[in-house]
Amino acid sequence: MSRRRALPSWRWEALRTNFWFVPAILIISATLIFVVTFSIDVAAYYHHLELPFWLHLGSANAGRDVLIAIAAAIITVVGVVFSITILALTLASQQFGPRMMRNFVRDVGNQFTLGIFVSSFVYSVLALGSISSFPHPDFVPHLSISVAEALLLVDLAVLIYFINHIASSIQLPAVIAGIARDLDLAVDTEFPSTGKDSTDALTARQERHRLQDPNELLAAIEQRGGVVLAAKSGYLQFVGYGQLTKIAKLLDATIRLDYRPGHFIVAGQPIAKVFPQGAAQQVERELGKAHVTGPHRTLMQDPIFAIDQLVEIAIRALSPAVNDTFTALTCLDWLSSGLSRISERQLSNDVYRDEEGRIRLIGAGWTYERMINRAFDKIRQAAPGMPAVLIRLLDSLSVIAASTTNVTQREVLLRQARMVLRSAEDSIFDQNDLDDVRRRFERAHAALVPPANEGDV
Repeated sequence: MSRRRALPSWRWEALRTNFWFVPAILIISATLIFVVTFSIDVAAYYHHLELPFWLHLGSANAGRDVLIAIAAAIITVVGVVFSITILALTLASQQFGPRMMRNFVRDVGNQFTLGIFVSSFVYSVLALGSISSFPHPDFVPHLSISVAEALLLVDLAVLIYFINHIASSIQLPAVIAGIARDLDLAVDTEFPSTGKDSTDALTARQERHRLQDPNELLAAIEQRGGVVLAAKSGYLQFVGYGQLTKIAKLLDATIRLDYRPGHFIVAGQPIAKVFPQGAAQQVERELGKAHVTGPHRTLMQDPIFAIDQLVEIAIRALSPAVNDTFTALTCLDWLSSGLSRISERQLSNDVYRDEEGRIRLIGAGWTYERMINRAFDKIRQAAPGMPAVLIRLLDSLSVIAASTTNVTQREVLLRQARMVLRSAEDSIFDQNDLDDVRRRFERAHAALVPPANEGDV
């Protein structure tokens, strides 16, 4: 469980998803650089050190003109960069859906571009002010002016990078591939693959408590547990499982969570249960410190959100107004990749124990069936009468079948394959197209129901 929760904190995620954090760091860095260069210029003016001859750029008026030109050029480009960024966000919202905007906002390339331009402007203004504020009228900050000119060249390179970056990032295949990478990262974090040697040695006391049956404990919580109510409404973005486990240990209680990250919770409605019942009030007071809610979902602890993003792009592409079949096929390809990774992992209820092995927290958990249904149901429902999409759905199920580890997973996939076939039979009237779909179904059926296990499914 410690590996599974090796996630950046929700505070770090909040800092990443804005346009001020990286620019603020770069502005502070530019200010510190100016302090250093200005100190060197002052030391050189009083002949405490000697600057290279090529840094002597003329009089104070010439230096002032150079810095004014640099600052004016940079602030103009900053306006252009902001305009391009807003335009890209608008196009992303219209084409990919409003939930895709966060992916562009948290893009480090966009944040760095804005930051480097703003910080260069701040540096130039500080250098310009140093000429006028210095008590000696003949003072020229030669090093500071040279650094400002160097930053101007850096800004030019960043501008070229930004134009290429924004042109690449708004291309649909790149957006889909980026979401698929987020899905893979979320799956690896939430469901890490465990080797045979991954279990730690247990003491005799830990081994004794480890024999606790979670099902019996769940039954006791359901019958005699105290209800914990949500403090405020919103999407559950982050759950501090370790913190809740410590709280439960201090109270000598067990907490069962009814919601997981990605669910919408309503203030005043039950969100958890606690056994024994007397600990419910204390847990309710502490729960606000271990739960983070917000107006939107995030990828932290919520891999289904990445699945929903791919599905949203696919069903938008399949709408009559867009009718972009190839985009839907691309989404299905990446969904099959992510779901194949999920099929290789063990999904179970989250059970957290204290140092002695006692069960202290039982999470809402994940189900394989829920993930598969979230990935394929809406696309299948949006694709009646579209042989290409229905065939790719069956092909995706065949690909995922190769990564399944048990019969239960294959039953879930087989149910989807049968629904795809029924949809094709009800909506496709051309016999040749229908025969193509049936052949793909037979291939998927053969992958999901090996001959030796035909009777199991």
